[in-house]
Amino acid sequence: MRLARINTEDGPRTVVAHGDRWMELSALEAAAGRQLPARLGDLLGTVQRRELAELIERATEARPVEVRLEDAATISDTGDIWGAGLNYLGHSQDLSAQQPVSGPGSYLRPRGCLMDNGGEIGLPTHSSRVTAEAELGLVIGTECKNVSRERWRSVIAGVTAVLDLTAEDVIRENPRYIPWAKGFDTFCSVGPQLVTLDEFDDEALRSTRVSTVRNGQIVASAPVAEMKYDLAYLVEYFTAGRTLTPGTVICTGTPGAAVIEPGDSISAVVEGVGTLSHSVKG
Repeated sequence: MRLARINTEDGPRTVVAHGDRWMELSALEAAAGRQLPARLGDLLGTVQRRELAELIERATEARPVEVRLEDAATISDTGDIWGAGLNYLGHSQDLSAQQPVSGPGSYLRPRGCLMDNGGEIGLPTHSSRVTAEAELGLVIGTECKNVSRERWRSVIAGVTAVLDLTAEDVIRENPRYIPWAKGFDTFCSVGPQLVTLDEFDDEALRSTRVSTVRNGQIVASAPVAEMKYDLAYLVEYFTAGRTLTPGTVICTGTPGAAVIEPGDSISAVVEGVGTLSHSVKG
């Protein structure tokens, strides 16, 4: 199953799909006999996702809607945005930095930096070197804390693509500036859809390729298997001692970054999940 948010005149609306048939939640409410939550983050629990799948099967007369993922709204409408840094060897080499040995680099970014797919990136005057990085995102489906690596799948609703931007010159000066360097407006894109985790077994996830693409050219690309800290470890790490709520996104690191300049186009491509594409304001 897939979930996305589409922009309408009345604001973003959540749509769901099984196969290639997208439907608005309102089309499923008749089968449910009640109003469904408007926020995507409120639909991600195991019970809610099971009900959605059943409603899709029953709503055979519902009219499908056309969904353009190229300009879909960000799927992150609830929860925090956590990130793992230097989780691929290639990216740590880009920064001439040693990979952390006791756990991944980490950061928490503000929601104000989010933009929709297709949105224009604005480069801040406070940085002379901004990089863009493609990442796989894990989306929390169930409120959780202290999740063991063996149980990581039980709390993850699905996966998505992430485009993560960084004022790289700032963190080269001082790594403690990471939250500040990642919090500018238009510095994060999440989407264009969420693909539920049942669509991937462990091996399929490990072979999923993540690519940073600038002006149509692949700058960096690697499968999830090349992460230093795997997905199970990251869930255990980020839930340790803290409660994560549904809709929280864990950005799992990038295989490599692209320096971006005005006039560039930049994409995050996650195989089998989706593509986020943006232009850089000239």
